[in-house]
Parts: sequence; C-alpha cells; structure tokens
Amino acid sequence: MILFMLRMALKNALRHRLRALLTLAGIALAILSFGLLSTVVSAWYAGADAASDKRLITRSAISLVFPLPINYGEKIRAVEGVTSVSWANWFGGVYIEEKNFFPQFAIEPTSYLRLYPEFHLEDAELAAFIRDRQGCVVGRKLAQRFGWKIGDRIPLRGTIYAGNWSFIVRGIYTGRDSGTDENQFFFHWTYLNEWITQRYPRRGNSSGVFVIGIRDGGEAALISERVDSLFRNSLAETLTETEKAFQLGFVAMTESIVLAIQLVSYVVILIIMAVMANTMAMSARERTAEYATLKALGFSPGVIGWLILVESLLLCAIGAGIGISLTWPAVRAVGQALDNLFPVFNVANSTVWLQVAAALVVALSAATIPAWRAMQVRIVDGLRAVG
Repeated sequence: MILFMLRMALKNALRHRLRALLTLAGIALAILSFGLLSTVVSAWYAGADAASDKRLITRSAISLVFPLPINYGEKIRAVEGVTSVSWANWFGGVYIEEKNFFPQFAIEPTSYLRLYPEFHLEDAELAAFIRDRQGCVVGRKLAQRFGWKIGDRIPLRGTIYAGNWSFIVRGIYTGRDSGTDENQFFFHWTYLNEWITQRYPRRGNSSGVFVIGIRDGGEAALISERVDSLFRNSLAETLTETEKAFQLGFVAMTESIVLAIQLVSYVVILIIMAVMANTMAMSARERTAEYATLKALGFSPGVIGWLILVESLLLCAIGAGIGISLTWPAVRAVGQALDNLFPVFNVANSTVWLQVAAALVVALSAATIPAWRAMQVRIVDGLRAVG
C-alpha cells in the first residue's frame, strides 16, 4: 500500500511538470531563505552561546565606558570561589579603512589566555607574544582575511586612544570548534597603559572589564554578589554577571533587528504555505472525477485523503531537500561577505531541524483542506465534475 501511495503521488505530482517545477523551486527558495535568516539570528547570539559558565565579567555599574581601577583585580582574586582574574580594555583602532572592523583588546596575556582555553595558540607563539611588548595575537580567520602572517607589522589608527599604533604579529590562534570567534586581535595591556599614563595620568592603571574564572558555574550568582559587595558605596561600584549575560546585553541593544529578521523568516514560510496550498487545491480539484472513480472501485475515503497528503509531503520533501542542501554553500558565501559583522556564521543543527519542521508544517497545512474535501465528495457528484 505504501509503494502504491508513493507511486501514485509521484505520478500525480509530475502530471503538470511546469507547475510541479515552479512549486519545487518556490519551496526550495523559501526553505533556503528561512535557513539563511535563521543562521543570521543564531550568529547574533553566537557570542552568548559560546560563553563559559565558569567565567564572570565585572564592569562599572554605571556604564561600560567607565573604567575600573586595576587594583580591583587583587581584591577580586581574594573572593571565595574565584580561581583566577584577568582584565581587558577595548581599543577600537582602524586598520587602513573604517570598513576593516574587527574587535581589538588590550589584555594581560598570561592570565587572559589561560581563562580562554578555546583559543589554541602554539607554546612558542605564546612565549614570543609575552616577550614582545608590541606583539599581538590574531585569530585565524582575521589573519586569512588580511593575509597576515607571523612577523608582519600591523598599523592601527587609534580612535579612542588617538595616534598611530604599530603591532607585530607574534601568534595566530585557532578556535577549539566552529563556534569560537577567530576574528579577534589581542595585544599587551601594559603597552596601552603606558601610553595612557604618560598622556592622561588620572586615567592610567585602569581596566574596562575584569574577567573572572570561578570554580563552580552553579555559584555564579553568589560569587557575583560577593564581588559587587566589595565595592559597594565606593567611587567605582561594579556590576558582575556571567559572560553569557554580558554578551546578551549587547544583543539586547539590537533586539528589534533580530525580531524583524525572525518575523521575515516566518513570513517567508507563510507565503510558500499559501502557494503550496493553492497548488494542492488545484491538483485535487482537477482529479475530483478520478477520486470518485476510486471510491466507486471500493477505495475508502481515507485512501483518497492519504493520496493527497503523500503527494504534498513528497513535493515538500524534494523541495526542502534541495533548499537544505543549498544552505551550506549559501551560508559560506554570505559568511565570507559578512565576516566583519558575524565572526561566527555557521549552520547550526537547530537551523536544519527548523527547516525540516517548516517543510513538514507547509506540507500538512497545504494538504489538509484539499484532502478533507476530496474525502467528502460523493461518487455521483465527483463523476459529474470537470477538472
């Protein structure tokens, strides 16, 4: 019976080949678009998804733009549950042109990179970076993007910290997995601090954020409260939160854009659902006399309904299969074009499952009403019908 259903569904689907091809193209394009838009949304949350539950971020309670005294680090280190502390400053320089954006951080090399084991760096490169005050470490994708290699001198024009800066590539790190950001640029905090201290003494010896390693991720809230209580009612109060919450704070600034993209992706599915429903309604209406004949031969209404449902499922399966298979090359192409905006741009497993679910919803929704009508038609009325 199953083979009979599939054979009949395939013959019915290909009876009008142009309509079938256009329908398949529409489904494939819709599923592909849905996958691309879903990938954009997941890329927006990539930083939060990759965050460790054993890292906390401490920043100024007023705003991220206000620095914290560097001596806070020793006090934080003494908090129960804290295993390590490091710090970082956002730099915000420009490489040749404004469009060449990438994240740049002044860090304390040893403690910072120890807190981020997902950044794989050769021991020799790490040692060279630590020795060289002007040294920098860059991600693999960033190095590929600009053709950098070990020993290259990288000029940056300061925006927050005015002037022309020069760095030497001492290491190129690779990510532990595809979710690791390989588009970052790290250099010595002491190099930046010396410059600040010479020109603006009151702003020296400060940090934008402290990165805290903790023993148990389940104690994140408790340790955060302990850290913040140390500096309560001080001139520079702190706000400590998990790394994921810190990353989500940036996502929240553009939440309306994310919601708009999600809305568009669902509108695409609704449109193809309407197209598919129209295709199935036309096909069922053209075969009313055939369905009546099948009933006259003894086939039950359920068989008629299943014939229409299987045809819809078959069309959506083929179209969705094409769309899903095209998602990977499309994502690679878009990712290369937008690597300065989305450092992590990969097809997530959840995206593929959403595409499959969307195709299934379209198939079932499009077939429901035509199948019900075909099951209800009387033999005499059906034999009178003209397709």
